[in-house]
Amino acid sequence: MRLAFLPVLLLFILLSSCAETKTKKSLKIRHQKDTIGFAQYNWQLDSLIARMDPKDQEPEDAVYKAAICPHDDYAYAGGLIYKTLQGIKAKTVILVGVAHRAGNFRLKDRVIFGSYNKWQSANGTIQVSPMRDQILQKLKKETFTVHDSMMQLEHSLEAITPFLQKLNPEVEIIPLLVPYMKFEDMETFSQDVSMALWDIMKAQKLAFGEDVAIVISNDAIHYGNTDWGGSNLALFGVDSIGNEKARQKDLELINSSLLGKITNKKVEDFTKTTVMEHDYKEYKWTWCGRYSTPFGLLLARDLNFMAEEELSTSLTGTLIDYRSSLHNPHIEVTDLGMGHTAPASNSHWVAFVGIGYY
Repeated sequence: MRLAFLPVLLLFILLSSCAETKTKKSLKIRHQKDTIGFAQYNWQLDSLIARMDPKDQEPEDAVYKAAICPHDDYAYAGGLIYKTLQGIKAKTVILVGVAHRAGNFRLKDRVIFGSYNKWQSANGTIQVSPMRDQILQKLKKETFTVHDSMMQLEHSLEAITPFLQKLNPEVEIIPLLVPYMKFEDMETFSQDVSMALWDIMKAQKLAFGEDVAIVISNDAIHYGNTDWGGSNLALFGVDSIGNEKARQKDLELINSSLLGKITNKKVEDFTKTTVMEHDYKEYKWTWCGRYSTPFGLLLARDLNFMAEEELSTSLTGTLIDYRSSLHNPHIEVTDLGMGHTAPASNSHWVAFVGIGYY
């Protein structure tokens, strides 16, 4: 009887092994790309937070429906990233990222998703929400593409995810990237995504802000005449007067387009300021979030309209802070095994803004 039972046992072991192999293959983890500018270990993140200005560590009582958040090196922008994300309370966070290297894959005119189940983080791994695949099933085919190589190469969201998880260990994410895109397509695609998302939220009785929120990754002006791949991005020169003019122009753009009640005109004006009219793939004012920011705001505005239709409440932005790698103190990170991916000087600096939306 033992001999007769042996083939059955072997078959059971073989099937179990195949099932385990299939499970491992289906579990796709998106690994961290930038291990210099961003923390890759929990102890690094804890040490970094401990070194932040105490005001950046203060809890935020307000609940943001959306936020614009920096993604520069933690030494430069870590404090503002953490401060900005304090208002994100939702378990499910839609991450709207920049697609810096979209040209590598000739990606444009469609929203980019990935198929990863989890994202590597300084705190372990972060679960990708099952809502992602539910959304994709509802979207029009011309709205999106799934491209894991682009998602793996892009760093603009992995600056944000560790802090989100530190603030809420149960957080789940829906990452998407916005490559070169015309404003008219942003309007169409954001409406498609918002409608799909709202259908799911209604069915699951989820509230915008409390259960689902949007975080838009963006760095503001990239300025200077050195270390920009041979490009001169110093419209006003790199002396103290020129740098201050660039800073003031940035603040004017933020005040006129990104704060207060968000309207279609404000978002369109932002695009006209940052993107060339004759070639939508070219910078006019060098914000790397020239596509992620307007798309994310249109998405948040559309979703807010559907969620608050009876109340007629407009999505409203409030400035958290505006800083730069030139004008603000840096956090010491070299002894933590971290560093800087770019210099900070009069001839090369990046600005960043934190904005909360209600």
